Amino acid sequence: MRILHIGDIIGRTGRKAVQTFLPAVRAEYKPDIIIANAENSSGGFGISYIVYEELLKYEIDIFTTGNHVWDNKETESAIKKMDRLIRPANMPEGVPGRGYITIEKNGEKFTCVNLIGRVFMGLSDCPFRRFDRIMEEAEGFVFVDFHAEATSEKAAFGLYADGRAGAVTGTHTHVQTNDERLLPKGTLYLTDTGMCGSLNSVIGMEKYAPIERFLTGMPRKFEVEKKGKILFNALFFEYGSDRKVTNYSKICLTSGD
Repeated sequence: MRILHIGDIIGRTGRKAVQTFLPAVRAEYKPDIIIANAENSSGGFGISYIVYEELLKYEIDIFTTGNHVWDNKETESAIKKMDRLIRPANMPEGVPGRGYITIEKNGEKFTCVNLIGRVFMGLSDCPFRRFDRIMEEAEGFVFVDFHAEATSEKAAFGLYADGRAGAVTGTHTHVQTNDERLLPKGTLYLTDTGMCGSLNSVIGMEKYAPIERFLTGMPRKFEVEKKGKILFNALFFEYGSDRKVTNYSKICLTSGD
């Protein structure tokens, strides 16, 4: 099985990056399953149902999210219609939506789990213990999108899941890391897949507001950067009948002025 995981899609620019690069990436890597983190795909914060429908046109199989999943107020009610979208599984009890999904492709079952870290993040239950419970019923190859701020928490979780999950990759920081590897018990690990958005931006946003905020400490509204070169980050991997990853590579593509 061949899997493609696309990094955080940041607003309209990120959607443009997917539209621009995904056809060629699909032709070259021939993924059986495509996963994308879409929690910032609508205006840079959250995901609307209209944007969800737009992204479906690119034949993405599963959408993961993170701490911004509820930033668009309509998502709480619309999530029931977003049957390919999952939110972090370790959000508190009573939160709508589901935290993992199992699909079948080419006669093989594949489970995608979405978890969120707790270091420098909002309220959530323990992702480690929630993962343990999910593994009691997960079927087939298990892929984890671990949405977290702290590199140490991501690394710790990767080693905790080693030998149980087939692959663990981080999201949230929007910066693709250079540490992809097979862990001692065979799990593929990458600290962060990166993002789809503006290359010369502050993690997808126009530079002016964050720079002024760093200079003065005053609150400023962040806007998605819509100009300049666009960036497409993803992780590709494949595994065999033993559910062990045999081949993997990061993808980093840019184009534009």
